[in-house]
Amino acid sequence: MSGRTRDKERSVPGRVWEEYEKGISFKQSINLFDTVKANEDFYVGKQWEGVQSNGLPTPVFNFIKRIILFLVASVATDNLKINASPLASTGQADTGTVDALCTVVNDQFEAVFEQVKAGKLIREFMKAAAVDGDSCIYSWFDPEAETGQTAKGAIRAELLENTRVIFGNPNSRDLQGQPYIIVSRRERLEDVREEMKENGGDPDQVRDDTDETGDRFDAMTEGKTTTLLKFWKDRETGTVWAVKTVNGAVVRKAWNTGQKLYPIVWLSWDKIPNCYHGQAAVTGLIPNQVFVNKMFALTMISLMTTAYPKVIYDKTRIARWDSGVGKAIGVNLGGGSIGDVAKTIDPAAISPQVSQFIELAISVTKECMGATDAAMGSANPDNTSAIIAMQKATQVPLELTRLDMHQCVEDLGNIWKDLMRAYYGTRYVVLPLTEEEKRLEAMGTPVPQGPRLFDFGLLEQYPLSIKLDVGGSAYWSEIAQMNTLDNLLINKEISIVDYLERVPAGYISNQQELIDTIKQRQSAMMPVGPMGGSIGAGGTAQTMDPALVAGEQTLQRKLAEQSASGLY
Repeated sequence: MSGRTRDKERSVPGRVWEEYEKGISFKQSINLFDTVKANEDFYVGKQWEGVQSNGLPTPVFNFIKRIILFLVASVATDNLKINASPLASTGQADTGTVDALCTVVNDQFEAVFEQVKAGKLIREFMKAAAVDGDSCIYSWFDPEAETGQTAKGAIRAELLENTRVIFGNPNSRDLQGQPYIIVSRRERLEDVREEMKENGGDPDQVRDDTDETGDRFDAMTEGKTTTLLKFWKDRETGTVWAVKTVNGAVVRKAWNTGQKLYPIVWLSWDKIPNCYHGQAAVTGLIPNQVFVNKMFALTMISLMTTAYPKVIYDKTRIARWDSGVGKAIGVNLGGGSIGDVAKTIDPAAISPQVSQFIELAISVTKECMGATDAAMGSANPDNTSAIIAMQKATQVPLELTRLDMHQCVEDLGNIWKDLMRAYYGTRYVVLPLTEEEKRLEAMGTPVPQGPRLFDFGLLEQYPLSIKLDVGGSAYWSEIAQMNTLDNLLINKEISIVDYLERVPAGYISNQQELIDTIKQRQSAMMPVGPMGGSIGAGGTAQTMDPALVAGEQTLQRKLAEQSASGLY
């Protein structure tokens, strides 16, 4: 069978919809839709859905959200950077061209990171994986995006729900090895009809339908239809093909995207053997959350019904009991004592084991998930070293999840590089100077400056390696940095200017102005040499401002006292 015949069969609307139905059936067989709905409800605090309370208390003590936010904050970080470097076999052909290519691609990576708001995207990516079980980022090229030059187009990225992504082989997690991938969307009827008209189709073939993924919010909107975007790899061209369909019609005929990689990144929080869907962190926490809520509800009911004393009185002697403050109650004893008229029943006492067991259930659950008191900032360690030691120990169980996230970001970098190769073409970029241009510039010869045309088709000739650089972004890393700087200043290993230049942002107001003021004072107090220039550290000793010296010594004494008291 020829490649064209296979492509035509793969893009038939009936076959695409049949593959979509099979994917939906698989998701239903593993109860994915109900699991995702329950997890999202428990995460946001809707933890009594479907329960008939009949007026009884329904308390919610949502420790699930606190744990999930901690896990996501511990794993996700803004301090990420994708770097492209030449492979060992490509750097020998034309070193200057390859180096320039790497520089340009790295600059483009930084620009794309800013355009797609990668920090926010990655946090939502990890939260979706923790709550729903899986998370997906879909990247594409927007040809209409303005770039400030003749060549238009930019890379876009968005988060997709795991309920709307279907793998051709549901028993494999190898995304790039899938026979096909289908992405379903709910789009407005008018938009799909307009797109179909632009592509030469009959807009009347597009009709509204219902959402088969069980989206509970879809019932609130009308005039929408399900579109299916199918990707597959063609063996003859070695590229990814795509087709967009609705039920019974083709919105856009099959086209060659020119890409070599599926433009999708997939992450499962906890992997399940022989299945591309994983298990969410929330799923294992729901039984504990239900137990805690029920224990609190039963305790509240007990307090509401038995916490207050009750009075028992003899109706033959007292017609009506009046519990008003200071009210007199007339009693016809007719013999006997006053103690036989009324008695007070003491309230029932709740066992202290109830509250102890509730606290134990919550604390053990947090500990098992790595959200200990030390990690979440509730502990009171003696010094910074203790904070770092405890938090590092707590972070160890999350290391595997963090590495999976880093691998996904590297895969995202490879997809973006593939999109640049396929769609960027020739456009203006800032190129580094070549060795020849550097030599001419050193000799005083004018060298052209500013953006220059660059052909991204070079990515086809020179394969690059993508690596992710990760920097520390946790709060304790700033504390450790401050502790180190304080010790260096106390021991007079650095000057006050060196100290202020390295203090993390936000610790000192008007930091740069303070640095400039100190430098101006130091420059003004330097002795003048024979030729009119100031004598630096390599000449005679400098004369410092006495007030500045006294201020630095005072700061050093303060830091020494704080260090001795255990504040740092």
